[in-house]
Amino acid sequence: MAVDTDFDEDDDAAEMPPGASPDALLPGAPPPPPGAAAVFGPTLDEARAYAGMLATRGVEWGLIGPHEVPRLWDRHLLNCAVVADLIGSRYRTLVDIGSGAGLPGIVLAMMRPELTVTLLEPMERRCRFLSGCVAELGLANASVLRGRAEDATLRADVATARAVAPLDRLAELAVRVVRPGGLVLAIKGQTADAELRKARPVLRRIGARGAKVMRAGQGKVDPATTVVRFFAT
Repeated sequence: MAVDTDFDEDDDAAEMPPGASPDALLPGAPPPPPGAAAVFGPTLDEARAYAGMLATRGVEWGLIGPHEVPRLWDRHLLNCAVVADLIGSRYRTLVDIGSGAGLPGIVLAMMRPELTVTLLEPMERRCRFLSGCVAELGLANASVLRGRAEDATLRADVATARAVAPLDRLAELAVRVVRPGGLVLAIKGQTADAELRKARPVLRRIGARGAKVMRAGQGKVDPATTVVRFFAT
């Protein structure tokens, strides 16, 4: 099954046009749109700095395609930021599975400083990028862990994932890294309803409950972010 993703699946450098230099693909981050201030609030400056890292180093290292730079805010940063609305105040720890370029993990660490966020990523190059972002943004509540969900021993209150795997496979990975009763939030696109239907047998087998498609950020971002939410048992 094809999975919508903005990131390379291998750990090689991003492909560039013949004769192009990395600097030719670094246009810089666009300014935040007017609605960004309402969503990010006092963390807007951090979000702006992170956008700059994605638009430059993120493109150069092949973590995000250059064609994504003009839509960094609407498609990526704001899309991830509103997921914070789905995380209740009782939760204290979060693991971002296959964190990649840090979407949504770094954004959620900015938005919710009371959360302890683990950015779980198996690829060394991406881990280096994430570690640099965490350090430069001063995110004391975030750390990077190199590894895969199927091998991890941590148990968080919340697991998030974006563009990692189809829901039937992701669900089995997510329940390995959340505590009993933990919350799983899978950011999806237009395939969310179909993926949830296909994943129902897996969700029943692993004992997941309350699985549903939700829209985060309605009235704040357009379009709202599509998220499949369920709870582990």
